[in-house]
Amino acid sequence: MRFFIELAYNGKYFFGWQIQRKVITVEEKLEYCLSKLLKTSINVIGASRTDTGVHAKQMFAHFDYEKIIKNDFVNRLNIFLPKSIKVFNIFPVKKNIHARFDAIKRTYKYYLTREKNIFYEDFSWYCFYPLNIKKMNTASKKLLKYKDFSSFCKKKRTNEKENNICEIYHASWSEKKNVLCFTIEANRFLRSMVRAIVGSLVDVGRNKINIDEFVKIIELKNSNFCKLIVPACGLFLTKILYPEDIFL
Repeated sequence: MRFFIELAYNGKYFFGWQIQRKVITVEEKLEYCLSKLLKTSINVIGASRTDTGVHAKQMFAHFDYEKIIKNDFVNRLNIFLPKSIKVFNIFPVKKNIHARFDAIKRTYKYYLTREKNIFYEDFSWYCFYPLNIKKMNTASKKLLKYKDFSSFCKKKRTNEKENNICEIYHASWSEKKNVLCFTIEANRFLRSMVRAIVGSLVDVGRNKINIDEFVKIIELKNSNFCKLIVPACGLFLTKILYPEDIFL
């Protein structure tokens, strides 16, 4: 049977989602704990590959297991997992449903603070520049007119094929009590894409570049013109949407 697992994690303690040699990742910890408790080797496939230090309020992954999973298993798993990972639910889905490829929308939020707050430093970026949010929102709307976001993507290794086409459905800034939040929704995201976009929008807000120059960065399709990638601590994967017909 194929199971989906819904979880959240504090990215501060991990070198991203995907398993890597000699470093701690979310996927590695999840696979280890599932394999120990289910007494068989479990391979987990995530819906997204968050970078080092990026958090997730909602992440999905899938794995295959031949037996029924009991109702108390989630509680047992949470006890075994590190304190920085929490599983909300495990449920069966239809055969061959893929956590990554069957997702139709993902939402990220980036938080930055206008004033220094030691209790926010792990989950936001302290941005001391004066910012014009109106200009940043005007620039954000320009993103919806484009599909190729090569300018906001870390360059891939030479043996990797490039597909930098994304459909952005929403992008906007909001502010509450000196905390700014950038919300962006799309069908998919490129590596470091959200942090690169936020960095360029901050450059617009501090009048380092104007809106026309921001548009030109998009149209150049060249990451060399995107100068500022903001810190990972402020970035959260907050929602992943699937078609309703995947569930049993």
